[in-house]
Order: sequence, then structure tokens, then C-alpha cells
Amino acid sequence: QVQLVESEGGLVQAGGSLRLSCTASGRTFSNFAMGWFRQAPGEEREFVAVINWTGGTTYYADSVKGRFTISRDNAKNTVFLQMSSLKPEDTAAYYCAASGPRLGAPRSRDVYDYWGQGTQVTVSS
Repeated sequence: QVQLVESEGGLVQAGGSLRLSCTASGRTFSNFAMGWFRQAPGEEREFVAVINWTGGTTYYADSVKGRFTISRDNAKNTVFLQMSSLKPEDTAAYYCAASGPRLGAPRSRDVYDYWGQGTQVTVSS
């Protein structure tokens, strides 16, 4: 089992920045791919970003590419999502998730076994 706890989100103005973190406990964190997903009211949960176990491979949704950065610190069992140039359409509940053990960096939520509780990010215009 892997337990995931996200940091608190928040309210930020459009154009602002926010960093989310997600700390894992339980099984060996470094063997897992870590992803961030988000879900707006009335919408399906969508992929945002993923990082493989080494940190050497990352993928981003087109909607956040160039604005968001995913990173991880395996020594601290933590994955980060740095969000910049935030837009009102980024408003959603953000979830971190773990998939593995695996070598790759999957973008499908179907292969993620463990999920955090979610944290709300609201971007005002």
C-alpha cells in the first residue's frame, strides 16, 4: 500500500503561481511513477503531468505545457507540481497518484493504483 497526502491548495489570481506537493508513505516511493491529475466540477478527471521513477522522463498535458513543472525528491518521498501563469481554467481539484512499480511514465489514470485525497486550486480572473 502507498498512502499519498497532498499539500493544501489555495486561491490565486490569474497569472500567479502555486506549488503543490505530495508526500508518500508505505511502499518504496522511488519505484513508482508519479502523476498529477485534476478534476473540475462536472468534468472527468484529466491527466496533468507525470514523472517516471528516476525523474528523467516527464510528460505534460498540452493545456499546461510550458506553465507547469513536475519534479520529485525520492529521498523525501515527495513529488511536486510547480504551477505558473495560472489561468481560471486551471481551477480544479488536483490529485496526485502513484503507479507501479514501473519504469515508464503513464498518462492514463486507469493504471494508477494509489490516489491522494485531492486539493482544491482556484484561480480567480
